[in-house]
Amino acid sequence: MKEQCFIPFIDNIHSELVPHTLNNPFELVTPDICKIAALQIQAYLLKHQSIWKHNFGFCEHKEGNAKGKMFGVLVVKNKYGDLGFLSTFSGKIQDESHPNIFVPSVFDVASNDFFINKGMSKLSEMGLEIKDLININTEESILKANKIKELRKHKSVKLQEELFDNYRFQNKDGEVKKMRDIFKVYANRNPAAGAGECAAPKLLQYAFENDMKPLAIAEFWWGKSTKSEDKVNKEFYPACNDKCRPILSFMLGKEF
Repeated sequence: MKEQCFIPFIDNIHSELVPHTLNNPFELVTPDICKIAALQIQAYLLKHQSIWKHNFGFCEHKEGNAKGKMFGVLVVKNKYGDLGFLSTFSGKIQDESHPNIFVPSVFDVASNDFFINKGMSKLSEMGLEIKDLININTEESILKANKIKELRKHKSVKLQEELFDNYRFQNKDGEVKKMRDIFKVYANRNPAAGAGECAAPKLLQYAFENDMKPLAIAEFWWGKSTKSEDKVNKEFYPACNDKCRPILSFMLGKEF
C-alpha cells in the first residue's frame, strides 16, 4: 500500500516535541505536536473548501445545510524513519471523492459488488410494499404486510451483521479481528451504528497496515458548531466511548 496519506510537516519540529509513546486518545490533554499538525490541516481545509461539495459552513455559495465534522491527526514515523502525520475525518462527507491525502475508510462500500447499497435498496422496496399493503387495509393485506415486516427485520439484521464483519481491524502486533468480534469480547454486545468510521481507528489502521509507528493522536471539530455547542470549531475532543473504546483497546493492546 502506498504512503499517499503520509503528510510531512511544513515546519521543522523540535525533537523535544516528539513523544516516545502514544498518548491516551480518551484523555483531554492534546500533545503540542498534534496541535501543529492540526493547524497545518486546518489551513489546508480552509484553502481548499471551495472545491468540496460538503458544506462545513465557511462558504456562502454552498448548497445544503452547513455541518461540521470531526477530523483527526496521528503523528507517525514511517518505515523509513521520517516524521510526519496522517489525517482523516469521522464518518462520511457529501463528496463522492475527497483529496487522497486523507486516510480512507477501513471498509470500501464498493466491495463485493456494492452489497450494502443493494441490500439497502431491497429494504426500501420492502418498506414501500408494506406501506401499499397497509393502505389497502384488508385482513389479507395486513397479514401479508406483517409477514413482510418480519422478513424485512430479519434481512436488516443480517445486512448489519455483514457490514460489521467487513470492518476488520489490525492491532499493533499484526493481529486482525472483525469488528463484531472485538465488541463481543470487550463489551459482549454488537457495535453501535457508525462504529469503525471514527477518525482514530481509521488513522491507526492505516498506520499499522503501512508499518508506521504512532506517536501522538488528537481529534478536533472543523466547521459549524453543533446546536448544543458541545462541538465547537477548532476545539479538540477525546475519542468517543460508545464506538471507539472497544476498537482502540484492541488495536493498542490496552483496555481503556
